[in-house]
Amino acid sequence: MENALELIIIFDGSGRVRHGNKAAKDELAYGEELKGVHISEIFPNAFSDEEGIHAAVNLQGELLHLMAYRKNRTCFSTDVRILPDTKFPDCYICFVRDVNSREFLEKELAEVEKKAAHANTVKSEFVANITHELRTPVNGILGNVQELLRRESESGKLRMLKMIERSCRDMNGIINNILDFSKLEAGKFTLEFRQFVFRSMIDYVKANHISKITEKGLDFFVTVSPEIPECVVGDELRIVQILNNLLSNACKFTSLGKISLEAVKTAQVGRRAELFFMVSDTGIGIDKGDQDKLFKSFSQVDASISRRFGGTGLGLNICKQLVELMGGNISVESEKNKGTIFSFSIWVELPGEEAEEPALEQHISPFLLKAQSLAETRQEEPDKAGEFGTPQNKQEIDKRMSMLILSVEMENWEKAEMFVDVIKQLTENAPKEVKSGVLKLKMAVQKENYEKITTSQDALIKLLELYFQTEYCYGYVR
Repeated sequence: MENALELIIIFDGSGRVRHGNKAAKDELAYGEELKGVHISEIFPNAFSDEEGIHAAVNLQGELLHLMAYRKNRTCFSTDVRILPDTKFPDCYICFVRDVNSREFLEKELAEVEKKAAHANTVKSEFVANITHELRTPVNGILGNVQELLRRESESGKLRMLKMIERSCRDMNGIINNILDFSKLEAGKFTLEFRQFVFRSMIDYVKANHISKITEKGLDFFVTVSPEIPECVVGDELRIVQILNNLLSNACKFTSLGKISLEAVKTAQVGRRAELFFMVSDTGIGIDKGDQDKLFKSFSQVDASISRRFGGTGLGLNICKQLVELMGGNISVESEKNKGTIFSFSIWVELPGEEAEEPALEQHISPFLLKAQSLAETRQEEPDKAGEFGTPQNKQEIDKRMSMLILSVEMENWEKAEMFVDVIKQLTENAPKEVKSGVLKLKMAVQKENYEKITTSQDALIKLLELYFQTEYCYGYVR
C-alpha cells in the first residue's frame, strides 16, 4: 500500500482519516498531519461533517469523478472508488487516481507514439531509397564483369572476375531482401495477382536449385498433387520467392541425404483454394528452443550460423509476412542433426471452370501427414552416413573426395571448398589424425594452393585407406 502509485486513504465512520499512504501524504501536502483530517476537507463536494459514514455507504463501489483539495486549497481532478475495509468494519478505503497526471501521461504517450511512427516511416523511406541507389552501381559492376568474362581467357583473371560476379549477385540478393523488408514494415507492400500455370512455376523453381543441390551429392525430389489445377490466380513471383528462400536454406544447411519439395491442395471454398507446401531436408536441424527465433527479423539461431553460412536473417521473416499476406501461415518442425520440415499454406483463386466443387472440400494426400511429425522418417532404418567408419560413411567420403579432386583439377575453388566442408562433416567423429588431415586439406583449398592440396590430399587418402583397410579408395590404386 505504501508503494502504490495511486492515493489510498482510510477513514472511519465519523469521516476522520485513520491512515494515508505515502502518495496521499505527498500529493495532498498534509504529510503526517493527514491523519485526523476529515474526509470533507479533501472532497468537499461529496462529503460533509454531518454525513460521513452515510455518504460512504451510499457511494461505495461506484467510480466517482471528484475534485480533491490539497492542504493549501489547490485542487485537481480525480477518479475515486470507496470500498468497505474488510479488516475493520467501521472503516472505509478510498482509492484515488489523479486524472490530470493520467491525462498528461496519455498525451505524452500519444505524442511519443506519433513521433515513433513518423521516425519509422522516415526510416523505411530512407532504406527504400538507399537500396534503390545501391542497386544501380552494383548492377553496373555486374554488367561490366560479365562483359569481361566473355573476353578474358587467362585462368587467374577469370577466377577473380567470377568472384566479383558472385559477390555482386550476393549483394543484389541482400539489397532485395532489405527493400522487401522495408516495404513490408512500412505497409506499402502489395501483391500482384494474375493467372499462371502452377506446374510451370514449380518446374522453374526446380530448375533454379537442382544444379546446386545435386552438385553437393544430395537427392532432390519434387512432388505435385494431381488435385492442384493446371492454372491458379495468385502472386507467382512471391510464391517463387518463398520457395526459393526455403530451398536455398535447405541446400545451405544440408550436406548429406536429400531435399524434397511437395505441394498439395488441402481445401476449397467456392473459387478459392488452399495450397499446402512442404520443404524438407536431412540437414543440421534446429533445437526446439531456437525455433522461435527463425521468423524474427535480423535473427539467426546463433552467431556461428551467419559466420559459417552468411545471410542477413531477413529471409524467413519476409517469407512469414508474405505467407500471411496470402491468407496462410508458415511453421517449422525440426530436430537437431535430424533434419527440418518447413510447411506453409496460402490461398489462391481458381479460374471459373475450376471452381465447380462443393462449398468446402478437404483433400488429404499421404505425404501431407509427414508435416505433422518427423516420426515416420525417424522410424525408418537410421542413416549411418554421418557415423565415421560405416560402409555408408566410406561411400559418402569416397563420393565427395572424387568431386573435390575434379573441382581442384578444374580450378573451381567455390565447389572445392563446398566439398571439403562436407568431408569435414563426414569425419567429425573420426580419429584425431584424420580430422587434422581434413583441416590441413581445407586450409590448402581456401588458399587455392595446388601443391599443398595435392600433398594434403594424398596424406589424407593414406590415413583413410589405413583406417578402412582397403587398397582401393577414391579412384586411386595403391
